[in-house]
Amino acid sequence: MISSNVPTSRHHGAPKHGDALLAGLIRCKRCGRKLTLRYSGMENHIPRYSCSRAWMDNGGAHCIAVGGLRVDDAIEEALLGVVGPGAVAAAQGARERRDQVRDALSRDLEAARYAADRAFRQYDAADPANRLVASELEARWNRALAHAAEVEAKIAMHDAAMPAPLADPASLGVLASNLKTVWDAPTTDARLKKRIVRTLIHEVVADIDDAASEIVLVVYWVGRAHSELRLPKRRRGQRNSTSADIVQAVRQLVLIASDDLIAGLLNRNGLKTGNGNRWTRERVTSMRSNYHIPVFKPAEDGIEPWLNLGNAAKLLKIAPKTLRLAAEAGEIESIHPLPDGPWILARTWLITTAAQSIAERARQNPKYPAGSHPAQQNLFSSIT
Repeated sequence: MISSNVPTSRHHGAPKHGDALLAGLIRCKRCGRKLTLRYSGMENHIPRYSCSRAWMDNGGAHCIAVGGLRVDDAIEEALLGVVGPGAVAAAQGARERRDQVRDALSRDLEAARYAADRAFRQYDAADPANRLVASELEARWNRALAHAAEVEAKIAMHDAAMPAPLADPASLGVLASNLKTVWDAPTTDARLKKRIVRTLIHEVVADIDDAASEIVLVVYWVGRAHSELRLPKRRRGQRNSTSADIVQAVRQLVLIASDDLIAGLLNRNGLKTGNGNRWTRERVTSMRSNYHIPVFKPAEDGIEPWLNLGNAAKLLKIAPKTLRLAAEAGEIESIHPLPDGPWILARTWLITTAAQSIAERARQNPKYPAGSHPAQQNLFSSIT
């Protein structure tokens, strides 16, 4: 354990507190060196693997560099699939097959030891005065001893490559079915995850396919099997970019809402920033500036070109519910950027024949509310 904890080219090094799963396990296919790890971001939680050892040692060129989050996610998915209940049953069968190899080597060792003992008895029974015969028998004895030692070395190598004995298959299946829950728990220590990874994975060799723009990972499992994973390579900054749907929603919300209100609407719909954070007024402002979206400004004359549902209903002198039902039915043109958000209507859309027809029909039909009673006005302003 002490020698394995030393971070050398042959050993992985001790698992540490960082979130990166492949620290000490991932190697560059182009030069054979281990990839170095560094963290970035506001709280140093974003890992990145890069082959910079040549540059650090003698000023050589960098080979490859890949984002750690995407690589770790792929390895995590592959690892949880390997430890599934079906994979555990397959591993049990593979171990039984490896035990058959161990039995065959044991029989070879028994035969080699018998041959060595027989050669010794022949040498011991020979007449020492007959030096030619004694020399030949001694050579045979030495060859038999060397063959027995070779078989013993094969058995030692086989035993060293064998994983630890599996527990009861039923109990192991229960543990495998619960591993994902434990893995995803926020209280699970990163060092425990790394120990699990190092128990199952011997090494990961990474490369970049520039023609296909893919990250190529070859996973060498402890059981001597290997598998290849191909991940689409993201451009710089692509992972942390804001979703196009959010950008489009903000372009529409700025017609009637300030940055503070937009941040509240995005959070109410469960939307996150590119870094997975909640929206704030400052983040909405920064995003608008990045995508050249103008800020909401109230009209100087008080006649807004864009109205929310409540103000549009007041203009038509009908209930907001009536106008919303008409908008949902497509009877009047409207914009609805978010599922749990405001309806946006242009003032010019409310003076069309279709809009006036809806208002007139609502006033004449007692089944549809034409407006709220003045004594039942809401004390709180709404943008919906």
